[in-house]
Amino acid sequence: MESLGDVLKSLPNEKYRQRAEDRVKEILADPQVQKLRTKYPMLDEYTMKINMNRLYQYVTEYRNCSNCPGLDRCPNDFAGHYTMITVETENGRTNLYDQKVSCKKFIAQQTQDAVRSRIRSFYVDERALSQGYSSMEIFDKDPAREEAVDRVIQYILTTKQEGLQKTGLYLAGSFGTGKTFLMCYLLHELAKSGYTGAIVYMPDFAEDLKAMFQDPMKLKETIDALKDTDLLIFDDIGAENLNPWLRDHVMGSILNYRMNRKPTFFTSNHDLNALERHFSFTSKDGDEEFKGKRIMDRIRPFVEVVLVNGFNKRGG
Repeated sequence: MESLGDVLKSLPNEKYRQRAEDRVKEILADPQVQKLRTKYPMLDEYTMKINMNRLYQYVTEYRNCSNCPGLDRCPNDFAGHYTMITVETENGRTNLYDQKVSCKKFIAQQTQDAVRSRIRSFYVDERALSQGYSSMEIFDKDPAREEAVDRVIQYILTTKQEGLQKTGLYLAGSFGTGKTFLMCYLLHELAKSGYTGAIVYMPDFAEDLKAMFQDPMKLKETIDALKDTDLLIFDDIGAENLNPWLRDHVMGSILNYRMNRKPTFFTSNHDLNALERHFSFTSKDGDEEFKGKRIMDRIRPFVEVVLVNGFNKRGG
């Protein structure tokens, strides 16, 4: 539909008047306008004619929404919104009002953006956090991990009902059983309830920390962010190239701060005993059993171990 203003400007005198009248008749006969008159019996012809631009916008945007091309190509004046009409009678006079209303797709996108804004990812594929989760992926993909799935879902429900817990989960299992996936699902679900979260892929994080030696401010900001976030996940812990500084000053500082405050979660191919052995040896200082035990004292009492069984999904 052309705009009424364009019609009025395009042709002189009688011709443009005829076209304008035809356009008015077209708008008044539109099914949406007819529904509006049924809903508001007090809506008279005079009120409609003096509000023809509003009715035109209402009809045009309804048609656009009925054939929605997607938010990124929304043709309405205000993308992701449509015009809603209300009619009221005041002091014996009928008034027509219009307002912009968010469409369902816009609301869904805003909600998803809000969820994503609460989650920080350090070296973890963003697709694991942004694509959403189907019930098939969670429940049906691998029956062998059903017990682990049930425990993660129970943890989510408990947190939603009781608030942030002081202990987290330690997901242990073989390569490719879906440990990271389940932790991303936990972050995503709890972000919907307003909790912030971060997930750190330990092998890459350990390497990147070396560069942060040259940028103390970035280092401090990173450590503070991991301390303060509501939910913190160390992904694939035990697979990193361990050095004393990472263990004692980074991991030790973060875990010491979070003890009895906020939950920390882990995924690993190691059980807790094997992880302690990993933390007890560095390429620089060799065996340091005491320091390995000290870092585990900040992990072991504050997690529930959940075994994630199943087949390797990365291998098809």
